[in-house]
Amino acid sequence: MQLTRYTDYGLRTLIYLALLPEGRQASIDEISAIYDVSRNNLNKIVHQLGKAGVIRTKRGKGGGFVLNKAPATINLADMVLLLENSMQVVECHQPPCRILPACKLKQILHQATAAFIAELRKYSLADLVGEQRQTLVQVLALGEE
Repeated sequence: MQLTRYTDYGLRTLIYLALLPEGRQASIDEISAIYDVSRNNLNKIVHQLGKAGVIRTKRGKGGGFVLNKAPATINLADMVLLLENSMQVVECHQPPCRILPACKLKQILHQATAAFIAELRKYSLADLVGEQRQTLVQVLALGEE
């Protein structure tokens, strides 16, 4: 199983926001430059995260976005499920699969996906930045104020 780039960039955006000093907002341009991601993709991600209440956005002069929740309350499984279009690993109906009536593959892959999500449920955004906070801040050249 592989997560989409959209989800990857969404998680990276959340990591970036979790590292920002208190009161500092991020911008699409800033994150786009840091991760070398298109502004268009980030706009969609930020819109979706804002709509879900994970981040708070402010438009216009002095605008930007910040986390709307504490990193410890942002669960990784919830974010993956929010950002991924589908967690279905195989498509059995388009085109119709001839072995579907006797095939156990879909059931096994569903169980594997459930185990993947269950493992992600154990972690929050805070776990991603915790012990590596200083290194991440330096790598991203954030310079805490």
